[in-house]
Amino acid sequence: MDSSVVKQFGMDAGASVVGIAVSGDFRLAPEGFRPTDVLEGCRSVIVLGAAHPPEALGNPDNYTAARNAMLAKMTDMAKAVAKRIKAAGYQSKVISAAGGKWVEGDGRKEQFGYISLKHAAELAGIGIIARNNLLTSPVHGNLLWLSAVLTDAELTPDEKLQWNICEGCNKCVEACPSGALADPVRFKRKQCDRFFVIENKRFMIKCFACREICPHRFGVPS
Repeated sequence: MDSSVVKQFGMDAGASVVGIAVSGDFRLAPEGFRPTDVLEGCRSVIVLGAAHPPEALGNPDNYTAARNAMLAKMTDMAKAVAKRIKAAGYQSKVISAAGGKWVEGDGRKEQFGYISLKHAAELAGIGIIARNNLLTSPVHGNLLWLSAVLTDAELTPDEKLQWNICEGCNKCVEACPSGALADPVRFKRKQCDRFFVIENKRFMIKCFACREICPHRFGVPS
């Protein structure tokens, strides 16, 4: 089992990008959100990414529907990869696309008990967490949705990106109607959550201004 084989597992499952991080690099994560808290003996974190359809931006109905479809799609990808790793004789654990954040006011640790996917993607060299608190890739912009697989297989990690993406830019902060991005150190999740609503008995995401306004939402022009 090596990194190239595992990455091909991810691409076969439908991922646009696959990155690998070392479990030990998560030492700054809060207790309960480290890979070894989820899978004892975890050595490697395989992060899968696929791009959200850009045409969904601009319309809350389309955006919410596309988001929900991507959550299911990414989790299925992780399950497919985990199954192949397990068949090769290693332990594996799926990290659902719906779980894994550590931000103010997020109680989902009790529900999911997972690692932070965006931090995992950053450690795996897929992108960086930008000022808008979104994982942003030079190739896929901030439209990537993520899932992951933990394993006890020792894999070669990818290099972390060095990209000062937000230098001289404050567009997302100015566009945010809730003020959730006002503090450059801490994302205020509770304020952002006001735009996650139930409308006509349907879950809706009413705001994605920070994603839409970013000059790198589609990646870096070639």
